[in-house]
Amino acid sequence: MGYNIKSIFSNFSVSCTFKWGEPYGSGHINDTFLVKTEESNKPDYILQRINHHIFKNVPKLQDNILRVTSHIRKKLEQTPGANPDRETLTLIPALDGKPYFKDQEGNYWRIYIFIDKNRSYDRVESPAQAYEGGKAFGRFQFLISDLEGEPLYETIPNFHNMDMRLETFFQTVENDPAKRVALAGPEIKFVEERSIEMTKILRLGEEGIIPERITHNDTKFNNVLLDENDKRLCVIDLDTVMPGYIHYDFGDSIRTTTNTGNEDEKDLSKVEMDIRLFEAYSKGFLEETKSFLTPVEIENLAFSGKMMTFIIGLRFITDYLDGDNYFKTHHEHHNLQRAKAQFKLVTSMERQFEEMQKIIAYL
Repeated sequence: MGYNIKSIFSNFSVSCTFKWGEPYGSGHINDTFLVKTEESNKPDYILQRINHHIFKNVPKLQDNILRVTSHIRKKLEQTPGANPDRETLTLIPALDGKPYFKDQEGNYWRIYIFIDKNRSYDRVESPAQAYEGGKAFGRFQFLISDLEGEPLYETIPNFHNMDMRLETFFQTVENDPAKRVALAGPEIKFVEERSIEMTKILRLGEEGIIPERITHNDTKFNNVLLDENDKRLCVIDLDTVMPGYIHYDFGDSIRTTTNTGNEDEKDLSKVEMDIRLFEAYSKGFLEETKSFLTPVEIENLAFSGKMMTFIIGLRFITDYLDGDNYFKTHHEHHNLQRAKAQFKLVTSMERQFEEMQKIIAYL
C-alpha cells in the first residue's frame, strides 16, 4: 500500500506546500491519510482513497457528498453564530474540477479540509456525550431535510432493506454453505421469532405512512466530531448518505451509543442498553428534529433501536453461516460472537421497551 501521497495531493486545487502525510484514523473501508502543510496560515487536509470495490460508482457517490455538504454550508452561512468551516465537511475539487481524482491504477481519491481540535469516541462515556451525539445527528437531519432536486444516488443498494436481509438469511440457512447451521440454532430461532415484527418500518414506508428522507445510514458514535469541550461539531463519513427512513439513523445510533459492552462482546452479561444514555441521546436528537418529523415517525423511534440492532445481528449471523465473506473476522467464530452480542442487546431493549417509549413520548 505504498502510495505516493505527495504526488496524489498535487492533483487537487490547493494553494499550499505539502509537508508530510501519514495514515490517520481507524476506518475499515477507505484508506485515510492526514496531510500536513508547511504554511501556518493554511489548513491541513484529510486525503482518502475511496474503496471502489464496496462503492461501485464513485463519481455518483462524490456527487452525493458534494450536494449534501454544499447545501449544509449554504444553510450554516445563513445561521447566526454558526461556523461552516467546522460544522460541515469541505470537499476540495481536483485540478480538473471534479470532486475526486482517479490515479493511473484506477484508484479514486478525495480530500477534505482537516477540522482541527476535534475529538471522537468509539464508546460513549457519559449522558452529556450521548446528548451531544443526538444533537449532531439531529442537526444533520434538520440541515438536509429541505435538500431539493432529484433523489440522491443509492451508494449501497438495499443496505438496510429488512426484506432482502431476511431473504438472504433464510436462503443461507437452507443452503448451509459453510456447514455451520448446527452451531447457530439459538440465533436462527431468535431471527425466526422476530422476522415479521422487524419489517414494520419497511411496511410503513411502502404504504406511504412515513416519508423517505435523506439519511446518513452509518450513525455510529465515532462518526460525530466533538470540539475540545465535548460539544457537537459535525457529522463525518458521508459515503452512505442516501435515501432512507429516519429510523435507520436513529436506531443505529441507539445501538452504538447505549451499549454497555463491545459490539463483539464475549461476556454477554456486560451487554445491556443503558437507559440513561438512551434518554440523553433522544433528547438531543428530538430537540433538533421534532419540528419536521411526523407523529408516526416519532412514535416508532424507540422501536427502531431494536430493529437496527436486530438487522446488524442478522447480517453477522448470515455472514457466519455463509463462511465469513463480508465482515473481517479475527477468529473462526467471530461473526457468531458478534451476532450473540447484538441479539443480547435486542433482548435488553425489549425488556426496557415500555420505558423507551415513555421517554420518547415525554420528550
